This record gives sequence, C-alpha cells and structure tokens, in this order.
Amino acid sequence: MTVSGSATPHDEPGGARPADADSHRGDGATRGDRSDRVRLADKSLPLYVLREHATDYAALFARARAEVGHGQCLCRTPALRLVIRCSRAGRYHLAGWPGEGELHDSSCSFHKLASELTGREAYSTGAISEDDEGVAIRFSAALARKLSDPEPAKISTEQREGRARRTVGLLGLLHWLWESAQLTAWHPRWRRRSWWTCHARLSEQIAGCSINHEELADALYVVPPFRKEYARRNTAAFETFRIARLKRRTDTQRRGLILGEIRDVSPTRYGVRYTLAHHRGALFATAALDTRLRRSYRPAFSETAAEHGARRIGLFLVELSPKDNVRVIDAAAMLVNRLYIPADSSHEVVMANALVDAGRAYIKPVRYDGSDLVFPDFVLTDTHPYSYVEVYGIHGRESYDQRKRVKQAHYQCQGAELIEWDVADSIPDVRRRQPHSHPGAT
Repeated sequence: MTVSGSATPHDEPGGARPADADSHRGDGATRGDRSDRVRLADKSLPLYVLREHATDYAALFARARAEVGHGQCLCRTPALRLVIRCSRAGRYHLAGWPGEGELHDSSCSFHKLASELTGREAYSTGAISEDDEGVAIRFSAALARKLSDPEPAKISTEQREGRARRTVGLLGLLHWLWESAQLTAWHPRWRRRSWWTCHARLSEQIAGCSINHEELADALYVVPPFRKEYARRNTAAFETFRIARLKRRTDTQRRGLILGEIRDVSPTRYGVRYTLAHHRGALFATAALDTRLRRSYRPAFSETAAEHGARRIGLFLVELSPKDNVRVIDAAAMLVNRLYIPADSSHEVVMANALVDAGRAYIKPVRYDGSDLVFPDFVLTDTHPYSYVEVYGIHGRESYDQRKRVKQAHYQCQGAELIEWDVADSIPDVRRRQPHSHPGAT
C-alpha cells in the first residue's frame, strides 16, 4: 500500500500535514485541543505528532509500554487508557482500550459507540481479533489461487443472513476500515474532510493489521489523493503493487484489494470499466458482475444520490488478467455523503448533510456483513445520553412499518430523544435544542 502524497490539511485531529499546510490554517481542528493529546510515560504530546513520527518516538513508546503498560488519552479527566501496539515491522501505534470507547469525548479519535451499535459484534471469535501486535482479520475470500485448479463458477464474499459469520466479507472489511478510522463519525470541530483525510486515517489503521496471515499493507492498495507533484510517485507505487502483489508466480495467481472512490462506470466491449477518483488506471469487470453489484448495492449506484452530492466508495478484490489488465473478481460499494460519512440511501445522504450544516456531532452505525441487523440511522453524540435520528423512506411495506414501530417503542422505553423524518414531509429542524433557562438563573 502506498502512502505517497498522503499528507492531509488540518481537516481533523490525526490528519497528517502537507508542505503547504499553512495555507489551510483555520480550516480544521485546533491542534491544542485536549482531545488531540496523549501521554506516554511522563510526556504529553499531540496525537498527530505520534502518528506522523511514530519511528522517532519508538523509544518513548517502548518505555511507556514497559513502565506503565499503556498510554493515556487526555480527552477526559482522569485520563483513559490506550493500548500500545507494535507491528511486526516494529512500528508503534496507539489504539483504544477494549470496552472503553464510549468513555472518550465524542471528538476524540478513540471514541467508539457501544458494542450493540456496530455490526462488528455479529462475528464469532476469531473473525476480527486484536492483541498488542495489532488486528488480525479472517477474510472470506482466498487471496491466491492455483491456476491448475478449476475456478469456481461464482466467487463472492457476500454472506447470507443468519449464517454464522466466522469470516469477514468485502463489505464487512470496508465497514471495519471506515469505522476503525473514525470515518463513520463527524464532529463540528473538524470543519472539513477530504480524501486526503480519509487516506491518512485509513493508512494509520492498516499499519499493523493482517488479513489471512498476510500484512494488510501488502494486500491492500488505498488510492492516494492526487496532487501534481506526487503524480509520478503515485503511478510508480501502483505499478509496484500491481507487479509485486498481482503478478502470477509459477502456478499461483495472486489477488489483492483496491480501495477508492468510484468516479465512473462505463461499458466496454467485454463488460464494464470502473474509473476511480485520483487514479489514472482502470479496473475491468464482466457485465454480469456489474449487474450483481448494482443489485446488491443499489443505493451506491443511485442517480438520485448523485444529485445530492453523494460519493461512492468501492473495495475491489482484483487479480491480473492474462493481458495484464486489473480484473475485478468481486467488490463492495458504499454510499457516502460529501464528507465521506456512510449512508444507506439518498435520503440518508440528505440527512447526513443537514446534520453537518446544523453543527451536530454524530456517528453512522454500520452493519458490516450483517444485512439483517437493525441500528439507528444516526446516533447524535453531542447530547447526554445519546439521541437518535431515524429516516423513514419506505411506505406501504408491512415488514418495514413493523420494524419502525419496534424502533419507536424502544426509544420511548429508553426515554431517548428521537428526531424522525418521513421523507414524504419536509426535513425537520435538526439543530441542537438549547437547554431551558430557569427563573433567576444568571
């Protein structure tokens, strides 16, 4: 995986800084926020410094691990524990302490929703496992195949409802990457988010991860953001991935993963061509595969969503064709709003944008491979306790109406604040309610 040109402006806490970052001052989070600071041993440092210069602070990481056993996040008082991990390559990084994600400030890079609000909990033990060395993912598709073996009639990482999820499919991997990189969350303090931010945050999460006993950084290419001065470097990095990762070796056809924003899908003589934003190359697929993807990920290919400024993220399982073209074997697609927050429909894109415009802090729960799981459409994290947003976009379907009633009863039982939008009506006011002042208050 390349990180060439991966620097990001001050979009959010943790984003790397490009050479021309001074031109972006005032566009992003304040570096001095306590939510951006951590303590290792006896030193307090901005989190972005440790992320950008982890190698320079290897001795400090090692000392904190030996003397204290963990790092500390300073977004709260008292400080919260952080796991100190060291990858097989010897690179240190920090991760949230298991089960304590909810305790962090909502703008903190280590803040997480409760376990019941993420599809990750639907997997059995071993599908995604974490320890001090990093994260190990058991992927549902093989990353190599013998050319002498007959190819299966249909290769798919889709998982059926109700099936024990012992492995992670493509959509599950895409959702894990997005959730782990905190790209499912938004806080008004961050002000802006671009593909620069996404690439930097994803690169941080991939370091130290393995997939089917291989380094995820070797198996996955995240398309880097385009800048003219990095164009040659990015092209060379992709060629390295294409040759080193995908080239056939004797009787073995190797496979890899490519993650990027889908810019266009166009027909070819033999199927379709996927063009990715920031990327000069193309990915090729059969018409049958494209039809299946459009059926499975209908919202991501909706023309209505594009009218609201939505984007499409694709995670592609690929191999090289006999003519050395990058051929798509399977893929997962995800609809996101203009700030790369996931959405399950064009109506959710509208709501996600409205929440941003209203200055709300929120998280979009993601299902991973659990298509039968039911979550709130959005969780507002700027209220205590959390409040929720539901978007009702389907009418006349009994199963949908029944699930709607169950959700409403659940929120009422919890006493939780709920913002509801029936898309047949105007979008409601989603601004945060100001607390009522009491007589005599100053």
